[in-house]
Parts: sequence; structure tokens; C-alpha cells
Amino acid sequence: MSFLKFEDKVGIIAPSCNLSGHDLIPFISLLKSWNLDVVLADNLNDSYRYMAGDDNLRAAALNKMLQDDNIKALFCIRGGAGATRILGQIDFDALKRNPKFIIGLSDSTALQNAAFSLANNRSLTGFLPLYDTKEGQVDTFIANELRHALFDDYRIITSGQTLISGETQGELIGGCLSVFTQLCGTSYFPSLKDKILLLEDVGEKTYKIDLMLTQLKNQPDFNELKGIIFGTFSNCEIKDETDGTIDDCINDFINGINIPVIKDFAYGHIPQRYILPLGHKITLRAQENCTLEFNC
Repeated sequence: MSFLKFEDKVGIIAPSCNLSGHDLIPFISLLKSWNLDVVLADNLNDSYRYMAGDDNLRAAALNKMLQDDNIKALFCIRGGAGATRILGQIDFDALKRNPKFIIGLSDSTALQNAAFSLANNRSLTGFLPLYDTKEGQVDTFIANELRHALFDDYRIITSGQTLISGETQGELIGGCLSVFTQLCGTSYFPSLKDKILLLEDVGEKTYKIDLMLTQLKNQPDFNELKGIIFGTFSNCEIKDETDGTIDDCINDFINGINIPVIKDFAYGHIPQRYILPLGHKITLRAQENCTLEFNC
């Protein structure tokens, strides 16, 4: 069964940054071409510092969407920052009663993993309307990928390079590394037991990547992971040559690990990427041709 069906009602939300003068019309037109009914959150144009309104306003706008039983999915308009600030005010009980797929990338990682941890709610990671709208239209590859992610019953995706071979199954968690690690030590951080961990990031120094990966490795249930998928680490700078490269960070991180691991999977802050189901059981095959397989 697909994540959505035609004529479903979907919401557009701003848990992080606001529209900031950007045009949503191309994305709304795309959704309507799929016969989806679109509802806009109240705070899309609000502003407080770098966010779409203060914490109370953003939480209230999101909760209004969560409490609408007819809305089946929520699209985060942008990343940026701020989603972690409202987690304590979100009505996760409403999400338990009426699950809604949360679609986003980057800062949306906080909301998506918290929703899985506290409400067993599934999400789709790898798409942001404003990030993926170029020259007045949603990128063609991304639009097609989004359609597949939303409406296909079954998917098999080939991408990446094997670091540790094998086949495994588990629920997918993670997303943007720097946002995901902000949840460590809180109730919003999902259990790692029997999970497949997905990681990417953008604009971080390599020594910080190293420290964040170490923080994950120090989690008490890290050794109960089933597999790891490394996406793209875009524009991650080496502050000093002794800091090492992203590959150095990854190789040190997986030293001593005995589960399937792949890298360079087409996911992250890159122009064309796959859209993947967080909180959903997938099969990872780390072979000569790396594949992810799942029923929707």
C-alpha cells in the first residue's frame, strides 16, 4: 500500500524557517496535478529571528495540522534550524491517533525522528519544496522521485558503494547527522536496536563530523544496529590537514563494526537524491551493486 493515494489532503508546514519571499506556487501546482488537496499552515510567512515565528507560534501551527484528522501528510517547506526548539510542545498524542507522513530533509530530521520515537510515525526524508524548486519549477528528477516515493507500492533503489558487505533488514532512522545527534540523550532520540542508520550532512568541518559520529558510537544500544547507510557529506571542510577527510572519519567510525555498511548513497544536500522512508522496514543489500528494497 502506497504512502498516499490520489485526492488525499496534505499540509504544508514551517517548523523551521519561513517562506522568506520564496514562491510555493510551483510546488502547490505539482501537488494539485496529482489531485492532492493542499492546506497551508498559519505561520508560513511569520518571522522570529531565523525561524517562521517564535516557538509557541510554530508549535501551535504544527499542532493544528496534527489535530486535523483529514490531513494525511505534512511537507516541511524548508530546513535551516529551529525544529528542535518546539519538540516539547508538539502534540505527539494526536500523531499517535492519526499518523501523518512528515516529508522533509535537513532540519526536518529532528521532527521526523522524534515523531517515530514517541508516536511510531513514519516519514519521508529527502525532499524540501523550496530547496528543490529551481527557476520556477520543481526539479524534474526530484518531482519524479517524490511521485514514486508517495504513490508506489514497492521500491528497489540501486546506489552507493559497499564498505562492509552483507544483507540486513531493519527500520530506517536518522537523516542529517548534526541534527540527529542533537536528539541524543532525550526521549526524542529513537532506539538504535534493530535499526538501519542513515546519515548525511552539509557544511560541517570534518573534525566535527568525527566528533558527532563518535557521539553516536557511544550510545548504549549502538552495537544493536543492523546496518548503516552513508549519504553525501556536501561542502564538509577540512579545517586542518590533520583533521582528515570524510572517508577517514567514516573508516574510523566503522572500525570493528560487523554489520552491512555502504557509503556514497545518493541522499543528502545534493541536487538529485532519493527519497527514503524513515521509521519503515527496509532491506539493505551491501553487495557489488548496493540496493535498498521496501514495500510501502
